[in-house]
Amino acid sequence: MNWGTKIVLGMIAFMMFIVGMVVYMFHVHGRDALIEENYYEKGINYNAEYNAKVNVITDNAKPKITITKTQIIIEIKDSATYNLILMRPGNSDDDVKLKGNTSGTANLILVDKTKMGKGVWFLNLQWRSSGKDYLFKNNITL
Repeated sequence: MNWGTKIVLGMIAFMMFIVGMVVYMFHVHGRDALIEENYYEKGINYNAEYNAKVNVITDNAKPKITITKTQIIIEIKDSATYNLILMRPGNSDDDVKLKGNTSGTANLILVDKTKMGKGVWFLNLQWRSSGKDYLFKNNITL
């Protein structure tokens, strides 16, 4: 094997490495949790989101979050319909999305955490109660 053959084999190995990295980056990009689906629409509607955050403060409606071994228990001040999103920063395939009505007289939202991985999760809770919209965002660690 002479030096010309070694250079050609080295170039082919380097090209295969670059092609492998491109394929890997495209694969990871599809699961990237840092990209918003409707980024521009959310920017236009930010005023409604801001008003919902202010409603939580003015009405003293901050939810109480309790984390047990098997559940995440979220207690809301009044009965409401809610939309809960728990996002995993590292992988959007692990995200948990729930919709529904609060249960019981304590107005609880119960989330099964047995299949959720340990680490930091972004909690995004939107709810509507007594004709008002509310929005609460927080980070939780499981």
